[in-house]
Amino acid sequence: MADSLPFQFVIAQINPIVGDIAGNAKRVLSILTAHNDAEKIVVFPELVLSGYPPEDLILKPSFLDCIDTYVAQILEASTGFECAFILPAPYRDGSQTYNAAHLIYNGKVIGTALKHHLPNYGVFDEKRVFASGDLRGPIEFKGRKIGLMICEDMWFEDVAAYLKSHGAEIFVVPHGSPYCLGKKEERMSHAAARARDNNVPLIFVNQIGGQDELVFDGSSFAVNDAGNIVHQAPSFEEDICAIDLNAPAISTPNDENKDIYDALVLGLHDYVTKNGFSNVLLGLSGGVDSALVATIAADALGAENVRAVMLPSRFTSQASLDDAAALANNLGVSLETISIAEPLSGFENALRNPVGITHENLQSRIRGSILMALSNESGAMLLTTGNKSEMACGYATLYGDMNGGFNPIKDLYKTRVYEICAWRNLRGAVIPENILTKAPSAELREDQTDQDSLPEYDILDGILHGLIEE
Repeated sequence: MADSLPFQFVIAQINPIVGDIAGNAKRVLSILTAHNDAEKIVVFPELVLSGYPPEDLILKPSFLDCIDTYVAQILEASTGFECAFILPAPYRDGSQTYNAAHLIYNGKVIGTALKHHLPNYGVFDEKRVFASGDLRGPIEFKGRKIGLMICEDMWFEDVAAYLKSHGAEIFVVPHGSPYCLGKKEERMSHAAARARDNNVPLIFVNQIGGQDELVFDGSSFAVNDAGNIVHQAPSFEEDICAIDLNAPAISTPNDENKDIYDALVLGLHDYVTKNGFSNVLLGLSGGVDSALVATIAADALGAENVRAVMLPSRFTSQASLDDAAALANNLGVSLETISIAEPLSGFENALRNPVGITHENLQSRIRGSILMALSNESGAMLLTTGNKSEMACGYATLYGDMNGGFNPIKDLYKTRVYEICAWRNLRGAVIPENILTKAPSAELREDQTDQDSLPEYDILDGILHGLIEE
């Protein structure tokens, strides 16, 4: 079948910005201009015009008015274009608003698909802002029938079967699918099943980029009518490329730690830059968590945009001071030292020599206050550095080490933190070995280690994974 198609699909795996309708429209048109060929259909990711997920913006009539305006502008601007394209965007029809995708050619909408299955679990709540679309047949273009499914519709058998029963010759699936462990394999499994069951090739187009706590990995692909992968786009980077559905099947090896690290870097970069910041700061303790956050920040934003601050007390070891200095030097980030001895002494006097957890938390809160003051003073976003194991157990201090605007490693268990550090060092040994081998400690009292309060991390993480993930 693929031999007989009079056109070639181009995957536009890009990074739209939620709410930036004008910017997203400009990007769409620039890509169309670059691929303006009569034999091409350019496919953009789900809701590319509004950005995904648009959430409550869909409930604002003014936002939908703006969407309509820019759809009209794109239609006008594309009049006379030789290429066709699939433009996913919010779509109003009467009193209902749909998650839709338009096939457009020469300034006209040839056909529109409406998302039928609306996800309403995990991070998704589309039933709150969109209406479920009816099942529609394929869109005919140049004598061929294109079965257009939107994201979740690929995960169920009925939409593909309906399109096939009405003559669909290819499935095209714009997606807004965020990354999590195992998601890439799960997508491919569903795509392969839809293609194989219906004997129809399928093209999957996903966006990349960070949006608040979500990170989209791209990883767009195409499968032939036997369900075999014939094209695989890169993960966590933009990619615009033509698809050959007749290419031989390929293998798609997966490096889990690479994917995780790339997700952390992209997520931090986009959270910082899309919110209008240019640089960040963090407290560097000489421990593994802050070392990984500093490394992620340097890779995401450039070392020149990362400010590290060491905040020692009388309990801070010389090894921690040395390790922090070595890390900062290896990364090329700035490092300054501000002792908390004087403000801690003031609190000790005011509170008549507090002891135990009170004294420990005082140190963390002093550090948090200093870091927030530096953030206010400089305009740099403060990064938090606690891992998932600690946060799940409450092994953190309110108004202390939990301060900050974003935590890149909040969803990494401690054992995974060590794995990711080891993986990153294979690309260039920036994290000192001593940081990876010494016993983890908050250094809030003499001879303290994390295991004074928590089980060994390999045991703890197994328990937490069972309780949280499973």
